[in-house]
Amino acid sequence: MMQSVDVAIIGGGMVGLTVAAALEGSGLRIAVIESQLPDTDLTDLPDVRVSAISRASEYILDNVGAWQGITSRRAAPYRSMTVWEQDSFARIDFEAEQIAQRNLGHIVENRVIQLSLLDMVSKQENVTLLAPERCSSIMFGESEAWLNLESGKAITAKLVVGADGANSWLRNQVNIPLTHWDYGHSALVANIRTVENHTETARQIFRPEGPLAFLPLSESNLSSIVWSLDPLNAENLVSMPEDEFNKQLTAAFDNQLGLCSVEGERQVFPLKMRYAKDFVKDRVVLVGDAAHTIHPLAGQGVNLGLADAAALAETIIELHQEGKDIGLKTNLRPFERWRKAEAAQMIASMQSFKALFSGFNPIKKLVRGIGMSLTNEVTPVKDECLKRALGLSGRQPKMAQHKA
Repeated sequence: MMQSVDVAIIGGGMVGLTVAAALEGSGLRIAVIESQLPDTDLTDLPDVRVSAISRASEYILDNVGAWQGITSRRAAPYRSMTVWEQDSFARIDFEAEQIAQRNLGHIVENRVIQLSLLDMVSKQENVTLLAPERCSSIMFGESEAWLNLESGKAITAKLVVGADGANSWLRNQVNIPLTHWDYGHSALVANIRTVENHTETARQIFRPEGPLAFLPLSESNLSSIVWSLDPLNAENLVSMPEDEFNKQLTAAFDNQLGLCSVEGERQVFPLKMRYAKDFVKDRVVLVGDAAHTIHPLAGQGVNLGLADAAALAETIIELHQEGKDIGLKTNLRPFERWRKAEAAQMIASMQSFKALFSGFNPIKKLVRGIGMSLTNEVTPVKDECLKRALGLSGRQPKMAQHKA
């Protein structure tokens, strides 16, 4: 059985579904291929995989109709952010009020975002959702690509979008080279209950072994942590008894919110930087983690991917309205230049931060302290840092702007 579409999206996660949702009303036929749909039942305890959603990403999700589904399920705004270095005077504080914003973003479970996007995409007449389903092979002609699925179905598409994650099947199939390095760290994630109220404040401590972030959740004394550690230490911490883990975490966090108590599971995943040599080939485009992955230091990975999705949809719609082939590399090159530049800038920034805050060197420690103290005192610099983090400055897709 052969089905013809304009755009086939491999990957029904947050980024792939955002591409599909953003193409509603475009007049284009869309297929979304996803190997595993999420469980629709949320437990009282939030999932451990969460994202810090910027204002620009909030606008994208709102403009595709998914934001209401997110807030009706579970989303936690944070109104301030504190960053400091262990055993140092280095500290900087950010407040939403200083740039006339209601908050600095939201901490949202990845599954909540995915479910809310699925709600919207499932209502779209121009979208066919194929799930659970996997691709088995891909071939290319002059004006279309042929996808064979494990179920025996086949799809032809003018453009195939790879939104299938860091280990992208599509990227491997079309032999796109990958620049990558191992950060030498793993991220330990968990839900943590604290004695003291988090006061809707995101907190991050830079330690010689790696940064530790406490991200506020909906309950006033429940936070999601992202703890960057060397892999062996991370594995030891994830497997040790809860009481011992709680003691070590409380000490590592400078006892900022009192005694910490882990609730539910602890997970560890390796941290790697990936940057595809090409985001675009004829009939193929990569978005999100399929194109790039970065250190979670500033929580910008998902925001970068959602901006990819909005930018791609914007590009596809413009090409379609102009009667141009949406699958030609030549026509997609402006998108590639735009998003590669954004990803490269973010990768470089994260690497610089990581290098600056690594190790015990006393001179670097002094420089960090002076730099953070000066930044904390110079309001225009702080404001620009906040606006950049929120996606309120720099080039953004049209969909990342507030609708009137």
